[in-house]
Amino acid sequence: MKPFDRATLAAAERHLLRDGRFANARVERVRIGGADWTVKDFAPRAFVVRHTVGRFLLGRELRALRRLDGIAGVPAQAFRVDAAAMAARFVPGRALADTPDGPFSTDFLLALETLLRQVHARGIVHLDTRGGGNLLVGPDGAPGIIDFQAALSTRWLPRALRGWLEGMDLSGVYKKWRRWQPDTLGAERLARLERQNRWRRWWLLRGYFGLRKTRKPRETQ
Repeated sequence: MKPFDRATLAAAERHLLRDGRFANARVERVRIGGADWTVKDFAPRAFVVRHTVGRFLLGRELRALRRLDGIAGVPAQAFRVDAAAMAARFVPGRALADTPDGPFSTDFLLALETLLRQVHARGIVHLDTRGGGNLLVGPDGAPGIIDFQAALSTRWLPRALRGWLEGMDLSGVYKKWRRWQPDTLGAERLARLERQNRWRRWWLLRGYFGLRKTRKPRETQ
């Protein structure tokens, strides 16, 4: 049984996180039954968007989150509210992109790397880690990863392509690691980052697998 439906959502306490407009969902933090949820809703969009791009993006993210359920730091209990919306448990924290001066400790960066590798072990790549808007530091200092709209299943991909996509994900962590804790990055991680940076100029897959989104700063719970 679904935790809530559209009628319950309409009456709930809501806080706008992002209004992507046109071909992106309206994203809200919603409090229902004492729990906080992130709701992605295409209902305000045009009919064509709701029933094409909207259904595709919601379905892709929902499948990814269901496969990742149980990993701490990733939105849990994802479900479809209705044809135009989905919800998952809100992950509290501040985006790394909103804390440009850092610095974050090596222990935090190691934990973030481990979290991303847990995602990869489930056969999912995030594909939107470079900017830091989807990488969080929680109130307890633990890392989080949100917004799997661009996520891709790697279960049936060739090993080389899977490794390359996972490396692109990790380069988003290593990019920040080099800025904040360069002395502990290590030669292997640095080499992977530089290799991905060389490839990135030809990386056209991002334009195919996900739509760019206008972001606004994310609040800590």
